[in-house]
Amino acid sequence: MSAQREMKEKNPWHTPLTIIITVIGVIAIVALVTVAVLQNRPVPQKYKYGIVLDAGSSHTALYIYEWPAEKDNNTGRVEQKHSCKVKGKGISSYAAEPEKAGMSLTECMREAEMQVPSRRHQETPLYLGATAGMRLLNIENREASDKVFEAVEKALQGFPFSYQGARILSGQEEGAFGWVTVNYLDDRLKQGLETTGALDLGGASTQISFVPHEYDISESPSNSVAFRLYGNDYNLYTHSFLCYGKDQVLRMALAHQTRSGPVTMSDPCFHPGYSVTRNYNALYDSPCVSERKPKEAPLNFTHTGVGNFFRCQEVVKTLFNFTSCKYSRCSFNGIFQPPLQGSFGAFSAYYFVMNFLNLTDSSIPLETVKANLANYCGTPWNQIKQQHPEVKEKYLAEYCFSGTYIVTLLTEGYNFTKETFSKIKFIKEIKGSDAGWTLGYMLNLTNMIPAEAPDSPPLPHAGYVSIVTVIALLLFILFILSLRPIWPKCSKKPQIV
Repeated sequence: MSAQREMKEKNPWHTPLTIIITVIGVIAIVALVTVAVLQNRPVPQKYKYGIVLDAGSSHTALYIYEWPAEKDNNTGRVEQKHSCKVKGKGISSYAAEPEKAGMSLTECMREAEMQVPSRRHQETPLYLGATAGMRLLNIENREASDKVFEAVEKALQGFPFSYQGARILSGQEEGAFGWVTVNYLDDRLKQGLETTGALDLGGASTQISFVPHEYDISESPSNSVAFRLYGNDYNLYTHSFLCYGKDQVLRMALAHQTRSGPVTMSDPCFHPGYSVTRNYNALYDSPCVSERKPKEAPLNFTHTGVGNFFRCQEVVKTLFNFTSCKYSRCSFNGIFQPPLQGSFGAFSAYYFVMNFLNLTDSSIPLETVKANLANYCGTPWNQIKQQHPEVKEKYLAEYCFSGTYIVTLLTEGYNFTKETFSKIKFIKEIKGSDAGWTLGYMLNLTNMIPAEAPDSPPLPHAGYVSIVTVIALLLFILFILSLRPIWPKCSKKPQIV
C-alpha cells in the first residue's frame, strides 16, 4: 500500500493542478465546438408573405409568395406558395355590374386567408394589378373603369391583409416585370449571368422584353427601361402591343374579313365543318375594332370554317403594318425593335396554346411546327370535338387561329428565324413558380431585389464549423504536447521499497 501511495505521489498526472488544467482545457475545447455548431446550425425558418392579384382581360388569378423573414432586402429567395384562379371572366367584363367584380374575388381571397398563417395576416401586403382588359375599358369608358376599381377595393379591404391598392399597369411595366420574374426565378440576376428575354401573351395585349447587346436603344426612350440589380446594370428593351393579345387579335381578324358586312363568312382559321352564328354588335364591341364596323351590316352573320393554315397566316399578316418605320429597325406598326438577343421564355397564352397543340418542344424545327399546324387546322371540326370532349367548344374552336397567330407574330412580327426560333422555350413555370409579371411586380414594390449585391459571409456554414473543429483539435494536441517535459517522469516505473 505504501508503494502504491508513493507511486501516485511521484506521478505528476495525479497532481491536483495538472488534473484541473486538463479538465478546464477539455471543457473549453468542447464548449468552443458546441457554441460554433449551435450558433450556426439551421433554425426553423420563419416566413413572410405577399399576395398579388393579376386582373387580366380574360380572367383573374391570385398568387401567394413567401420568403424567409430573417433575410429581407438581402438574400431571401421569394417563391410561390399558392395560386388560385378566380372563377368567371376578368374584372373588365363587369363594367355593367361593377359590384360583381369585387364579389368574384371572394372565393380566392378566402383561400388566401387559409394559406397565410393568421399571425401574418396584418403584415402581409396585398396588391391588385390590372392589365390590358382594364386599359381598354379605361379608354372606352373611364367612369365604368373607376366603378369597377371601387368595387374591387371595397371587397379586398374587407379581408385582414395589408391592402396596398389596385391600379392599372402600363404595358411597359407589364413587360419589364415579366422579364424580372423570368430571370429572378432562373437565378440569372443574382449570379450576373446572361439574361433571358421574356415573351408574354395575354387576351388583350402581348409583350416582348430583352436586353440587347452592343446596340443603342436610346433612339426610342419609351421602349427602354434601366435596372440596377445585385450590382449589375441592365438596359432593357420592352414593348407592349395593345389589342394584340389572342382574344382581341381574333376580333381584328374577324373584323378584317367582315369589313364589307357579309351575311356569311368563310374563315381559313377555323376547322372545316365549323359553323356558328355571330352578332355584329358583339364582335365590334371593343376599342380595338369598334371603328371598323361596317355601316350597313346585318344583325348577325354565319361564321364558317375552311381550315387552311397558309391562308390563315395571310389573314393574320394583314393585321401587321410593315410599311412604315422611322427608326433604324422595327418590328411592326412602326415600333422600334433592336436585333433579337439570346434565348427567350414564352409564357402565359404562348405556353397554353402551344402545349395544347403539342408544340412546346424547342427541338421541333419551325417548318415542322408549321406543317403540324397545317394538319391540325385541316382536321374536320367534328373530329376535333371527338378528340377533345373535355374542352369547351368556344375555346377549342380558336386553337387553330391562336397557333397560327403565335407562329406569325414570332416570325413575321418579331423577326425570329428558323435558326432563332429554337431559342424560344415555352414555359408555364420556373422552379415551381408561375412565369408572369406578378412576382416581378411584388419584388419591385417590396424592394426584395437590392440594387447592390448583398454581402455574404466569407465561409459557408459547413466550412466554418469544420475550421473551428480543426482548430480546436489542434489546440488540444498542442496542449498535450506542452506537457511533454513531464512525460519521462510518468513513464518511469515506480520503485517499491
